Amino acid sequence: MLHITLRQLKVFESVARHLSFSRAAEELFLTQPAVSIQIKQLEDNVALPLFEQMGKRIYLTEAGQELYQYSRAIAQQLADMELALDELKGLERGKLNISVVSTANYFAPHLLAKFYQRYHGVTVSLNVSNRETVLKHLADNLTDLAIMGQPPEGLDIISESFMENPLVIIAPPNHPLCDRQQIPVKRLEQEIFLVREPGSGTRSAMERFFAEQQIKIHKGMEADTTEAIKQAVQAGMGLGIMSQHTIELELEANRLKVLDVQGFPIMRHWYIVHRKNKRFSNVAKTFKDFLLKEASGLMP
Repeated sequence: MLHITLRQLKVFESVARHLSFSRAAEELFLTQPAVSIQIKQLEDNVALPLFEQMGKRIYLTEAGQELYQYSRAIAQQLADMELALDELKGLERGKLNISVVSTANYFAPHLLAKFYQRYHGVTVSLNVSNRETVLKHLADNLTDLAIMGQPPEGLDIISESFMENPLVIIAPPNHPLCDRQQIPVKRLEQEIFLVREPGSGTRSAMERFFAEQQIKIHKGMEADTTEAIKQAVQAGMGLGIMSQHTIELELEANRLKVLDVQGFPIMRHWYIVHRKNKRFSNVAKTFKDFLLKEASGLMP
C-alpha cells in the first residue's frame, strides 16, 4: 500500500501545475527546500520519478502526469468537502476565494471591506494578478469568483456586469492639452501613448476604439501594471488610457489630469465571473449578490 500523505499530494499538485518548485513554495508559503523534501518523499513512496529536468526547466514524467490527474481530482474532492462543511457553518465562518485583475484591486478592497462589515466571521482569500493568470485560476477551479473588465469568450463561464468602468485619457498636469476642452480625437495622433501588455482588457478596448475612429496612435512604453503606466505618465513620457477607478488619489493630489477628449470616456463595465457549473458556498453566493445589487452605490 502506498503511504502518500495529503500534504505530499498538495505540494506535488502545486509544483506540477506551475512546473516550478519556487512558485509552488511561494503559493504554499513554504521554503523551496521544504517543497523539494516533500516531492522526494513522494517519489520514494511511489518508487518512480515524477519530474525530469532539462536545462533550467522541469517537466512531468509519465508517472508524474498520471499522478497529477489523480491529485487534481483529490484536491477537488477536498475542496467540495470544505465547501459542504462551510455551508453547515453558515456565513459566520465561511471562506471566500476571489481573484481580481490588477486594475480592479484599486476598488475591490473597498467593496470587500463593506461586505466584511456585515459578515465579520468571513475569511477572504484575495488574489491579485494579470488577466491571463485570473483566467487560469478560473480554468483550474482555484477561485470562487473573479472580477475583471473584459470577460473571456469561448470558456464555459458566466459573467455579469455589476458596475460601470469608464476609461479615460490621463496626462501630467503640465501637458498643453490639459487646458483644452472637447479635444478632437484626431489630435491624439500627435501624442505618444503608454500602453498595457497584449491581452490586457484596457489595451484591447483602447485599440478597438481607435480602430473604429480610424486613428493611428504612436505607442511608446509598454508595461504590465497600471502603476507603471501612471508613474511614466507623471514623468512626462506620454499619455495613458486607464480606468478612472485607478486614478482617484492622483487626481486629488493633482499628479494627473483627465483630458477632455471627444468620444471619452470609453464606457465599459466591471464583471463578476465564475465557472458555469461552479458550486457556490453560502459566502460566495452572498458576495456575488452583494456586488450585483449594491456595488455601484457603494463606490466613493
